[in-house]
Amino acid sequence: MKFVNEQTYENFFHTNRESEFHKKFEIEISSLKKQLSDENIYPIMIENKKIFSKTKFKHVSPIDKRIILGYISIASDKEIKKAVKSSDIAFKKWALLDYMKRIAILKKAVIEIRNRKFELSALLTFENGKNRYEAMADIDEAIDFINYYCFEMEFNNGFVSNNYVKNEKEQYLSVMKPYGVWGIISPFNFPAAIFVGMTTGALVTGNTVIVKPASNTPIIGYKIIEILVKAGIPPGVLNFVTGSGKSIGKLLVGNRSVAGILFTGSKEIGSQIVRDSSKITLRPIIAELGGKNPVIVTGTANLDKAVNGVTKAAFSYSGQKCSACSRVYVHKKVKNEFLTKLIKNVENLNISNPVNEESDIGPLINKDAYQKYKQFTKIASKKGKILFGGSIIQDGELEYGYYVEPTIVTNISEKSSLAKKELFLPLVIVNEYKNFENAIKMANRSEFGLTAGIYSNDQREIDFFLQHIESGVVYVNRAKGATTGAMVGQQSFGGWKNSGTSGKGTGGKYYLSQFMREQSQTILS
Repeated sequence: MKFVNEQTYENFFHTNRESEFHKKFEIEISSLKKQLSDENIYPIMIENKKIFSKTKFKHVSPIDKRIILGYISIASDKEIKKAVKSSDIAFKKWALLDYMKRIAILKKAVIEIRNRKFELSALLTFENGKNRYEAMADIDEAIDFINYYCFEMEFNNGFVSNNYVKNEKEQYLSVMKPYGVWGIISPFNFPAAIFVGMTTGALVTGNTVIVKPASNTPIIGYKIIEILVKAGIPPGVLNFVTGSGKSIGKLLVGNRSVAGILFTGSKEIGSQIVRDSSKITLRPIIAELGGKNPVIVTGTANLDKAVNGVTKAAFSYSGQKCSACSRVYVHKKVKNEFLTKLIKNVENLNISNPVNEESDIGPLINKDAYQKYKQFTKIASKKGKILFGGSIIQDGELEYGYYVEPTIVTNISEKSSLAKKELFLPLVIVNEYKNFENAIKMANRSEFGLTAGIYSNDQREIDFFLQHIESGVVYVNRAKGATTGAMVGQQSFGGWKNSGTSGKGTGGKYYLSQFMREQSQTILS
């Protein structure tokens, strides 16, 4: 068995079929537009049965608030309890199913997702506002997660191994066994990739799950659940619920039958989950909780490479990534040149409806993010100096979406909320430094420790950075993303400090073991 990353757009591009890629995407956009209707109602799913609840919420597209994507069922407390109970019952058989049979089901789902990747990525563009390149990458990463975790499960022999000490009359085994029912709460920014990665990690290791997508992106989650069920996931093994994250999260955390909680989102909510869970029972909590990710640009850096990397890391998907670059520390002697190049680069970004082929940046996800952008750019104009951006965009059709300018700010105090809080907005702070070791200290001063990057041609600086930077994912001289763009199987993705609870990254070799507990078996002949 071999693992290979999907990389759809890159494969089309490198085989001179870029026009074919766009044609396929346009076909799905046209098809989807015909299907969009306020008559579309999406159910929750328990025991593989669709349940259309009495209460629902209207779901609109961030690219244009006039586009109603459908109405989403809201799971009741009773239905959440039913989902947990059915998952608890289903666990008894699913856990005992040979892991190769679990893999076979998931691999069947991969085939279906791959066959429908253009349809799913077009839907993702409408639902969370990613342009077609990032939407396709999201679907590709979902496929990668399934394939990689199946690969890891098989490579590790189902996580059953003989211990090193041998005895002719005794056998010593280390057997990793699943915990039980997992409650999974997924974010909006990677509604396919993270949703699938968390769900698959639990399923392939023999656990059952209740999964709740972000309220901003429930439809793509529902479509994937349909595919998994069609592939052969037994009733009760995978239950899908939609509604308020706060209320559903509280019910899952408060239920003793839930053996583990998996969450990706803000530090505040993740911390609350940990506190509340500890009052109920001892259980594993796997939480990825954001970042305030720094980049250091030294006096020896290739500035063109640094500018490209910072631009992509700070402004792709409007900065709505936990790995987005939000702080840049530039050596004093190259700061002006770096900023001149950065501003020119950002000026050329195309901010438009993400269904368009030329779109680089689409909208923010919702009204709350839109208002937060107004709030923090106002603070930036008072506490520092805005060098580029800082305004909302309401021209033409963009009037009906949540479009804003990518924003570059300088002269911001390290004590400012702008420099400390995770904003989840297209806003980057660029400050200068004189002493390299001090730049490392400033980079590490944050409570977060998710990603970090450096641009330098001095090996001593690079070595010092790698030795002292307090982040779980680090990049050196990476032009395609200073702090973003981790690939499954290439860069495991997980944070230190308040960026996460486990210190073991997704898409890496240590991730699956978190869903299992060890049983030491001694067997006498």
